[in-house]
Amino acid sequence: MWLLNKSKNKVSSRRQIRIKEVKDSVLVLPNNQYRVILETSSINFELKSEEEQDVLIDSFQNFLNSLPCELQILIRVREVDIDRYLEQISQTKTHEKEKVYKDQINNYCGFIKNLVSGNKILSRRFYVVIPYRHLDRNTDFNLIKEQINLNRDIVLKGLEKLGMKARTLDSLELLDLFYSFYNPSQVKTQELKGHTIQVLLQNNYA
Repeated sequence: MWLLNKSKNKVSSRRQIRIKEVKDSVLVLPNNQYRVILETSSINFELKSEEEQDVLIDSFQNFLNSLPCELQILIRVREVDIDRYLEQISQTKTHEKEKVYKDQINNYCGFIKNLVSGNKILSRRFYVVIPYRHLDRNTDFNLIKEQINLNRDIVLKGLEKLGMKARTLDSLELLDLFYSFYNPSQVKTQELKGHTIQVLLQNNYA
């Protein structure tokens, strides 16, 4: 993803990421370029029958032929923070009064620890990046947003026909996504909360 190119030189994160601002769920980039990002579900192609695979291939071909613009597909693989998950589960034990439920929580946590012992648990998330470029710098942003949203709606309908669920990332989710890209270790202990992101947006820091 060219938006995420890292430089060896010590420059600001904002210059490295190449994002001017995030506005109404749209990434505003230099040179009059814009992006909308969709998060999508996936399809396990290998588990489909041969007939179902043929239908999917034909549907995907039709989807590609109907695209109003180029697309970028991003697959993000992250290690799941099991320790944090178990800590959250353990905290629920303090609200339980019945011993049997407390024992079940302890047993569950022990089971998960044994299950993942020595192994990394990975999560995969799938994104579709929809680009748009407008040559007239003086055009109202609302018109630009309308055009890129038209392209987004076509892509969404095409994905739905493939049996996939997709949704548009809002401004807060976009900022959180890039924050986690550049702070993979810090995000485990210092999440970027919605309130913090709102303050950044209101003060035009992002």
